[in-house]
Amino acid sequence: MIAFNSAALPAALDARLTDEQRVALAEALREKRLAVLSAALSLTEAETLGLLAEAASLDVATNLEIDPTARGLLPARLAHEFQIIPIRFRTEAETVDAVAEAHAPLHLATAWLPDEVMTDWLRTFTTRPLVWHLAVPERVHQLIIENYGVGSGSLEDSDDSYVAPETQIQAEEVVDEDAAVVRFVSDVISQAIEDQATDIHFEPQEGQLRIRYRVDGLLVPVPVPENLLRFQDAIISRLKIMARLNISEKRLPQDGRINFRAGATDLDIRVSTIPTIYAESISLRLLNQKKEAYTMERLGMSAHEQAQITQILDYPHGIILVTGPTGSGKSTSLNAFLRKINSTDLRIITIEDPIEYEVPGVNQMQVRPEIGLTFADALRHVLRQDPDVIMVGEIRDKDTAEIAIRASLTGHLVFSTLHTNDAPGAITRLIDMGIEPFLVASAIELVIAQRLVRRLCPECSRPEPVNKIKLRENLAILGCTEEEAASIDTLKAPVGCDRCRNTGYRGRIGIFEIFRLNDEMHEPCSRAKARTLTECARKHGMRTLGQSGWGKVKAGHTTLDEVLRVITVAEK
Repeated sequence: MIAFNSAALPAALDARLTDEQRVALAEALREKRLAVLSAALSLTEAETLGLLAEAASLDVATNLEIDPTARGLLPARLAHEFQIIPIRFRTEAETVDAVAEAHAPLHLATAWLPDEVMTDWLRTFTTRPLVWHLAVPERVHQLIIENYGVGSGSLEDSDDSYVAPETQIQAEEVVDEDAAVVRFVSDVISQAIEDQATDIHFEPQEGQLRIRYRVDGLLVPVPVPENLLRFQDAIISRLKIMARLNISEKRLPQDGRINFRAGATDLDIRVSTIPTIYAESISLRLLNQKKEAYTMERLGMSAHEQAQITQILDYPHGIILVTGPTGSGKSTSLNAFLRKINSTDLRIITIEDPIEYEVPGVNQMQVRPEIGLTFADALRHVLRQDPDVIMVGEIRDKDTAEIAIRASLTGHLVFSTLHTNDAPGAITRLIDMGIEPFLVASAIELVIAQRLVRRLCPECSRPEPVNKIKLRENLAILGCTEEEAASIDTLKAPVGCDRCRNTGYRGRIGIFEIFRLNDEMHEPCSRAKARTLTECARKHGMRTLGQSGWGKVKAGHTTLDEVLRVITVAEK
């Protein structure tokens, strides 16, 4: 870490800090110092950035663009270490003549105030006059990643003329290739945490090793160093060693796990390898052991949806199922339900794989198939523990389904998940497993299908004219009438800014399809026809995923394109 120079903070701001706040600021990474200072001053980051720039007599740069002519002046390790990036910034007084380019000012955006150490290092690589600008740390960091790659400093050759300040005492030592790979893998995982990715995929291709993150449900290519292919085998071996897998076995798929710590974040990483024609492809599922729990409101449920669910949560017995594809937030919803009913009067036991959230006061069990502790086996033993509420992470087979239904019929409230496209599909899925239809109809109280759609960035989204053609083409899916469609002229649309990394979206919000069984549903359930069951459910007031999504669009939380992207397949 770079030593913090307290003199770099203007005296007017420094005087407003306590000694503890100064220490916290000194220990923070450069890209985190603005957030630390904002918290200390009880201001927003935008307000703090403006105050800091004014006190230091610097400009705040917005809508940053890399200066391609100056990109090669800075080594990747220097850009990463100091969080600086050369930007395109011209005024009318400055020349753009190619001959004078070598003497033109070099405009640099930085996440924190520059100091003498930074200036001295830059003088090693360029004689151009330096002009500093402050900018949003997230955007500076994003541009560094896009132009210099994730962890690119880790894999630079040992003869690079730049050595990070904290390693200067080791400048005479030769950089070990294995150590470089170790740092690179750690950098890739740390960056994924920073980007709030849920998965990392290492995919060997012809002539390259492709790395992609899944962020907000979409796969995003990760910029990587040009010499990455040279380290491909070492990177794959490193990941397998971290997951305690057999590095000599390259013909069969393997599964493992990694316990990874980045700052204050503890991750339980699930690792899966499969052999491909070029090399082993490795996928990492990132599970934050300490991530913040969600309430039903924060999940995106409307007041009406919350009321429907809360009513069933008060039942003494029955099954509540949450359905959807992998990564749709099913476990998060179940956790919110458990927290809603959690009290000293109830004995709650969960059976999970993995345990994603820790719930105070709840007895949580991790399944271990490798030693014979499956969902079905664990559920049998849990029933002897006098539980009031049982949560089963997933119903994967007939045995688990039968025991769960038996538990609900003998006075237990059971929560679980299934992989189906819509809520009524959960009924046909259980019957396909071999469960008697009359048992399904008697035990199931509520089925919730859900999806996650990207949330519009509140900083930059703005109203734009509605695409009337697209809206009319999808009236049936959205549950929208012709009259309503004709009355809507504008809807919020993504724009892109430094805060949302120019995507127009920040975070995700849920859309829900809530299917409550009643006596009139028993006959359709017995016929086990998905279409018949869906039609019957709609007649009895079930709001579809499309209708829920359309409500979020009208409220300005997301866009029509985003809802259609997520739910069109399910509706078909």
